[in-house]
Amino acid sequence: MARTSRPRPEPEPDDGLTAPDAVRAMLLLMPRVAARVKRTAVPDALAGFHLAPRHLTLLSYLVYDGPMPVGTLAARLEVAHTTASLMVGDLTRQGVLERRPDPADRRRTIVSLTADPATRTAIESWLANGAAAWHAAFAPLSPAERALFVRTMTAYEQGAAAEGRQRAED
Repeated sequence: MARTSRPRPEPEPDDGLTAPDAVRAMLLLMPRVAARVKRTAVPDALAGFHLAPRHLTLLSYLVYDGPMPVGTLAARLEVAHTTASLMVGDLTRQGVLERRPDPADRRRTIVSLTADPATRTAIESWLANGAAAWHAAFAPLSPAERALFVRTMTAYEQGAAAEGRQRAED
């Protein structure tokens, strides 16, 4: 006689989770989160700019932190200076970003969002959906719980990156 298995009930996070249950929950959740981020639609006003979800991080830094040197942007994006320069150059040619010499050091280039109000508004609205979801998710948490979540996600990302590097070396 074939043994039928019942669906495993999803544990309620408020009840606490064992480490294996937490790993299971995240392994099931993360692909859905990644798929949802990839489906983030580029606003119609930006459709002609050839932007992709990978540009969200670069634009987020400029929206939230303001203009910055290319080197700083490269460090925050964790890419080579050349890679950041290529991205900035492409987005500058498309009219999304502006570059200007740093008045304090003419050898450095400062990157900022375009001054065009329609493009800036479209960029901010593109980021708004994700920001609204994060605000809703973080609202019921204490500052310490928010910090723990951010540290946990950072540790996961760093661990996944290290695992990827290790596999590439093998």
